[in-house]
Amino acid sequence: MQRNEAGESTGTAPAVSLRLRLLAVALLAAHLLVVGWLTLRPLDVPWAAAANLSPLEGIRAAFAAGPLEGARRLGEGLALLAPLGVLLPLISGRLAPSALSAWSSLVRTTAAGALVSASIVMFQTAVPGQVVDVDSVLLNTVGVVLAHLAVVPALRARARVRRSRAAYQGATPKITRVGLGPWTDVLSAVPREY
Repeated sequence: MQRNEAGESTGTAPAVSLRLRLLAVALLAAHLLVVGWLTLRPLDVPWAAAANLSPLEGIRAAFAAGPLEGARRLGEGLALLAPLGVLLPLISGRLAPSALSAWSSLVRTTAAGALVSASIVMFQTAVPGQVVDVDSVLLNTVGVVLAHLAVVPALRARARVRRSRAAYQGATPKITRVGLGPWTDVLSAVPREY
């Protein structure tokens, strides 16, 4: 990647400003603290349900309890880690414009979201009152993917537009034509008649 005189990169990938990256790191830390508090605090319950280790069984049970309960369960599962789908690409510092880079960004973000969700489920095994549910891993990962697909392409387009506007330096300046100098007669091969 080449750099111009100001030290800015001139490659095709729009860079994310340092201020935005630091803000994304702070938001990610705050979000993970809230997620940890919501999912890993001990609950004082008279009884706890058995762990759900079969995929989609908890979602079916929630919809069997009623459509509102099923929608609430889906919404909570999708929304819990969804901000990771936006914050992780911002923290990486580059919003890749090419299709291959965009797919690799989606794969990396999805893998990180699944890893965070699986870690939370593993930590929940030691917390009293918290029930392990494999459906939460699935829903959290899908939420990360949906947030990434909904927001990151728009951020990429916005960064490209901003970068192209910054690169545009205005119209070419117009100058008046300058006449020929006094020595052009001497240097030209055709003699001039007076």
